[in-house]
Amino acid sequence: MKAKFSLILAFVFATVLSANAFRTVSTVVPATTPEAQLKSNIAKFTTMTPREFEQVTGKKMTLKETIKFKAAQKVMKNKMKNGGDGISKGLYILLALLGFTWIFMGIQDDWSGSTWIVNLLLMALCWLPGFIHALVKMKDYTK
Repeated sequence: MKAKFSLILAFVFATVLSANAFRTVSTVVPATTPEAQLKSNIAKFTTMTPREFEQVTGKKMTLKETIKFKAAQKVMKNKMKNGGDGISKGLYILLALLGFTWIFMGIQDDWSGSTWIVNLLLMALCWLPGFIHALVKMKDYTK
């Protein structure tokens, strides 16, 4: 799931960048660092409306593609604001208290690791061992 979403996000981002590459620029752009240019392009992507995206790409988006586009923008905004992957420690601890950290661990590991299975078994065995396991693994899943 995470890999599919990342692939869609990369496709949308590459489409926006390639569509903007063929535009003619009439103003002189000052020389900037590649990092500043990347941040500028990401900022443009996160503020773009679906209609503007359709104009840039020249293709009409379906409802499903529009929803994916808005979700990709939301993820990019959160990553820019938070500075990376993961969730806040407070939300993680709340998930651990409620016994749902195994779901978050599974999503973050793309359901391929064994950490979420161990946490699920410990939560099913008794809540306390699962909670302790979640707190021990917290550094791997929070920012």
